[in-house]
Amino acid sequence: MKVYNLALIGFGHVGKALVRHLLLKREELRDRYGIEWRLTGVATRRMGWLADPAGLDADALLAGQLPSPPHALQNVEQWLEAAQANVLFELSSTNPHSGQPAIDYIRSGLEHGAHVITANKGPIVHAYQELRDLAKKKGKKFLFEGTVMAGAPLFSLYQYTLPATSVTRFRGLLNSTANVIIAEMEQGRSFDEALRQAQKLGIAETDPSLDVDGWDAAVKVCAIATVLMNVPLRIDEVQREGIRNLTPEQVKTAKAAGKPYKLVAQLERTPSAIVASVRPEQLNSDDPLAAVSPASMLVHLETDLVPGLMITLHLPEEERAGPDATAYDVMADMIRAISGEEVGSH
Repeated sequence: MKVYNLALIGFGHVGKALVRHLLLKREELRDRYGIEWRLTGVATRRMGWLADPAGLDADALLAGQLPSPPHALQNVEQWLEAAQANVLFELSSTNPHSGQPAIDYIRSGLEHGAHVITANKGPIVHAYQELRDLAKKKGKKFLFEGTVMAGAPLFSLYQYTLPATSVTRFRGLLNSTANVIIAEMEQGRSFDEALRQAQKLGIAETDPSLDVDGWDAAVKVCAIATVLMNVPLRIDEVQREGIRNLTPEQVKTAKAAGKPYKLVAQLERTPSAIVASVRPEQLNSDDPLAAVSPASMLVHLETDLVPGLMITLHLPEEERAGPDATAYDVMADMIRAISGEEVGSH
């Protein structure tokens, strides 16, 4: 049985959750999918480029015990070679404006000859076609299910189960932080109080600007347009408005009237272009997006042959889709990549 060398760029919440999943599912991966693995590379700004082709101690890394690098490594190319990586997980922070340095990391991984799996939206928006074509040229997989709506198989569901269709329209709630803040404001909290509550729950980042100003949803919209509609969409082409200007009075009044606010992402194919927007909207009570619980997400796809398909990631209000869900998507992509290698499907 081949043993796959796994290398991670980024060892934050998602990276650690991925390693926990891999350890938990080690026997099932081996017995059910024929996948044996060892962790041979981990790279972060704090830790540097750690690599050992014989395998790093995954449990020790999770406990914060860092080994000494066996030799000085200066860049991603040296690191991939030292780790003898078969699969690269690119899990660095998203740069919505350029996609770097993640694009360079992914390119290097594919050039090295590894399957590359990412949860980073930036490279999908800024370099999807280049990286897709490079992966095909190298006979490797470039997969990214964890970039949008973590825990729900948006990209793989469409690509594998809806062949010969063309997406004509998309609507969805793509940012749970915005959903939670609006729900807290419906209870009478100010925007700042609602934001602090979302941060306390671990849903909002310390710097919440990507979420509350609509950047996160806009980048996801661009990724959906690029992958599902085959139309590369720049982030500056998305009409973007966040939720900062909503007041508790507006939100409470709208809720009481049965027309709650949600941060709605939308794409529509017209005869001449793709029209894209992210903005707060009041929704009618019979709109499926209106009834979504704060921590949940929902997308609605319309195609030329299938009139409507709805995918819901439903979570109770006290739960949230966090790093475990994203890490699951990443692990599932690894299984798909390696299974495709086994049957010669690239």
